[in-house]
Amino acid sequence: MNNPIYPGLILTDRYKIIKQLGHGGFGRTYLAEDNHRFQELCVLKEFAPQVHGSYALQKSQELFEREAGVLYKLRHPQIPGFREMFRYKLDGEGYLFLVQDYIKGKTYRALLEGHKLQGKLFSEVEITKFLLQLLPVLEYIHNLGVIHRDISPDNIILQTSDKLPVLIDFGGVKETATKVASEYAHKGGNILPQATKLGKVGYAPDEQMRLGVINNDSDLYALAVTALVLLTGKEPSGLINHQNLTFNWRQEISVSENLGNILDKMLASKPSDRFKNARQVIEALENLPSSNDLATTQAPPELVSTPPVSTGKLSNVATMSVSQVPVTSNVAQKFSIWSTILLVLVTIFGMGGMGWIAGNIWLEYTSNQNRIVNEKPEKLSDRLQQLGINESFFISLVDEFFYTQYPEKRGETLSKENSEDKLWQERWYKIADRLADKLETLTPDARSKLGNYSQDDIYQWRSQLRELNISSVAFNDLTDARFLDLFPEQTRGKNLIGLPIGQVWQAIATDKMKDLQSKKSLEEIRFPRGSFREVVNGTFQPGEGKIYLAWLEDEQILRVRLEANSPEVLLSIYPPLNSRRWSRGLIEDSPENRWRGQTRSSGYYQFVVVSNSDKPIEYSLVLFVRNQFNRRY
Repeated sequence: MNNPIYPGLILTDRYKIIKQLGHGGFGRTYLAEDNHRFQELCVLKEFAPQVHGSYALQKSQELFEREAGVLYKLRHPQIPGFREMFRYKLDGEGYLFLVQDYIKGKTYRALLEGHKLQGKLFSEVEITKFLLQLLPVLEYIHNLGVIHRDISPDNIILQTSDKLPVLIDFGGVKETATKVASEYAHKGGNILPQATKLGKVGYAPDEQMRLGVINNDSDLYALAVTALVLLTGKEPSGLINHQNLTFNWRQEISVSENLGNILDKMLASKPSDRFKNARQVIEALENLPSSNDLATTQAPPELVSTPPVSTGKLSNVATMSVSQVPVTSNVAQKFSIWSTILLVLVTIFGMGGMGWIAGNIWLEYTSNQNRIVNEKPEKLSDRLQQLGINESFFISLVDEFFYTQYPEKRGETLSKENSEDKLWQERWYKIADRLADKLETLTPDARSKLGNYSQDDIYQWRSQLRELNISSVAFNDLTDARFLDLFPEQTRGKNLIGLPIGQVWQAIATDKMKDLQSKKSLEEIRFPRGSFREVVNGTFQPGEGKIYLAWLEDEQILRVRLEANSPEVLLSIYPPLNSRRWSRGLIEDSPENRWRGQTRSSGYYQFVVVSNSDKPIEYSLVLFVRNQFNRRY
C-alpha cells in the first residue's frame, strides 16, 4: 500500500509535509512546516503500530496518548518541546500524530563520523564537557519519573544555536508500540512472539534487554557507553567482553584514572554497583582535578519546572552561576589594568597626597561595589516576594537573558571573592531589575503562575477561544503584540514554549484571554438592516490590540480599510473557524491598510488590529460588505 502522506500535503490546514525523516516500528517521522507559526519547522511522528484488530489498535492508541501525556510535561531547552497530538483521516484511514520541535544540528553519530574523516576522535576534555552538559538533563527527567531508555549517539543532537547536546527520541513512545505488539497483537488466532525489549544492543544494560527492567542507572549506563563510543570510535560490540558482559575499553584508549573510574562505575554489570542517580555522577565529575580547565563545567540555566540545584535564593546567585574561571573579557581586562595602575600609584606616592587620593578612590570604588552586590539580593528577593514571582523561575529567566547578552560567560560562574567579577554581578542584577519592571506590568494572577505554565494551559485556551469564535492564530497576534512591546529583541513567531521566556509569553496570554472574555479586546461589528458600511474607532496604547468579529455570508464582496495616524499598525483578517476553503489568513500581520476580496464561507470573520508603535495611536477600521450581484459602493 502506497503511503498517502507525501511532500506538499497539508494536514489539519496547518502542517505542510516537507519530507520523510525516518521509518520505524511505530510509524514514520516527517519534517513539516507549521503554517500557524510562520512556517516554523517542526517534526511530526506518525503512530501506526503493526497490530491486528480494532481492540489492539484502540489499546495501542490509549497507551500512546498516556505516554505522550508524560512527554508533554517535559520543559527543558535540551529536550524537543512536544506541541500537540492530533488525529487525521486520509483516504478513509485514521492517523495519529505527535508534533514536536525541530532541532537544527548534527547527531553525535554524524559528528563522530566527521571526526574520523579528519583522523581524530573526541578528546577527554570534550567528553567530560559533554557529560556535564547532558547529565543535568537526565537528572531533570528522572526527577519527573521519566527514563529515556534509548540513549545513543544517534539520539543526541548538538544544537546549532547554543552548541548544547539535545536529547531526542524518548523510548517511552516506541516502547508503547513494542508493548502493544507483544501483548495485544494477534495473527491467525495465535499471540505473536514476545517483542524485543526496547533499547539498542550494546548500549542498554543486560537487565533492560533481557528482562525489560529499567531504572535511572539504565540511562547512566547507556550514556557511559555513548561516551566510550565517542572516545574510541568503536561500537559497543568491539569494546565488550561477551563472556562476562564487561567492557574492555581501557586497552583501546587512555584517559585519566579518575574519569576512567567514573565510567567503569556507570558501566557496572550489577545495577547495585552503579551510581544511583545523575547528581552523583555530576558531583564526581566536578571533583576531577582537571574540571576547572574545561570550557564549560555546569548545566545550562535552571529550568522553570524543576527544583533548583541549590536553594534558589537570590543571595546565592553569585555561586549558582559562578566559577573561579578567570574573566577574559575586554571590560574585565581594562578593569584589571586600572586596578594595577592605582596600586602602583599608591605604592609610589606612599603617604603623599597622590597616594592618599588614589587610595581613597580605590577604597570608595570597591566599597561601593561591595555595597551594591550585597544589597541587591535582599532587595530583589523582597521585590519578587511582593510581586508573587517564584525566585527559582526568575533566576532562570535572568540567566537566559544574561547568557544571551554575554555568551562568553556561559559555563562560568562569578565568585563573590573576586573583585573583577563584581562588574559582571552588577550587570546580572541590572538585567534582573529590568525584567522585574516588565513582569510588574502583568496582573498578579498571571505573575503568580510563572514557572508553572504548561501545554495544558494552551489546550484550555483553545477551548475558550472556540467559544468566542476566535482562532488560535488571531489570539497569538494579540499576545505577540504585547510580548514584543515588552521584549522587542525577541523574534516574532519563534517557538518559546519550554523556555523561561516562554513562561512570560503564556502569562501575557493569560491576561489577553481575560481581556477577550471581558470584551475589553473583543468587539462584534453588526450591520444594521439596509447598511453596507460600518466604522469602528479606537486608540491603542503601545503593544495593545483588538479583535473585531463580523458575521459575513458566503460569496459576499468584502472591502476593508484601516486608517491610522501611524504606519506601525498591523492588520490581519482570518476566515471563520469552520472554513475549509482557506488554510491561512486572508492577510496576516500586514502594514497594508486596504484589502478587497470575496468571502468563501459563512461565519464570523476575524479582523485583528495591533499596534507596534511606542506611542499612543488613533485608528479607524472601515468595513464595506455587498452581495456579489451588486458591486456598487
